[in-house]
Amino acid sequence: MKGTKYISHEPDASGLFHYSDEEHDVWRQLYARQEVNLPGRACKEYLEGIDALNMPKDRIPQLGEIDKVLLDATGWKTAAVPALIGFGKFFELLASKQFPVATFIRRKEEFDYLQEPDIFHEIFGHCPMLTNPSFAHFSHVYGQLGLAASKEERVFLARMYWFTVEFGLMKSKSNNYEIYGGGILSSPGETMYSLSEKPEHHDFDLLNVMRTPYRIDIMQPIYYVIENLDFLDEITKMDIMGTVAKARELGLFAPKFEPKAKAS
Repeated sequence: MKGTKYISHEPDASGLFHYSDEEHDVWRQLYARQEVNLPGRACKEYLEGIDALNMPKDRIPQLGEIDKVLLDATGWKTAAVPALIGFGKFFELLASKQFPVATFIRRKEEFDYLQEPDIFHEIFGHCPMLTNPSFAHFSHVYGQLGLAASKEERVFLARMYWFTVEFGLMKSKSNNYEIYGGGILSSPGETMYSLSEKPEHHDFDLLNVMRTPYRIDIMQPIYYVIENLDFLDEITKMDIMGTVAKARELGLFAPKFEPKAKAS
């Protein structure tokens, strides 16, 4: 697995995490910017989750503050992890209703888009959605499937997660789009881009999703759109692993992006 330039904070003896004033300021700026961007763009379930979590706007929250709300809402909690974890650990945590949170925050030069999931991405982007039963159930089932899957199967499962939990859109009542994916919700740049006419928007089809390549270091050229959040429950009832087998057999679509330039 590739390295990271970020180092997660470790808790003290009381389980509390300590951040610098500069780190708290990055949180404050990110929160203030997204607080303006998201109304009318984020789905109502996310906005309800933000209200339920009632997280601080001027400092990085403690994980215990988030856990109290999640445990009461859906039985989930957070789990502090290093900046990067392997697939196995990731699936293990989700299967036990623990959402991994890397306890570092991005630097200001990566304000708009960050390749690695930081605490703002995890807490602000994902945790509000985990107060929703359909989203929480989907995440739990995904963890269970991934834990039992082979290394090859996990690559295809990852695409399902990418185009739902991370970069998912749903239809709004006005037949436009709303955001529920945490990768978009925590990215000021991608919030505006995802709802514009620049990328492609396709109705969600599980087989097509699993055959769609993606890159983590660019704005997404394609998004898949579900009808509503309850559709995540419908996905969990599909033959997901059978679809993985079919996607492996058919192979990937041609990518909608240029290949990543190799370092010289």
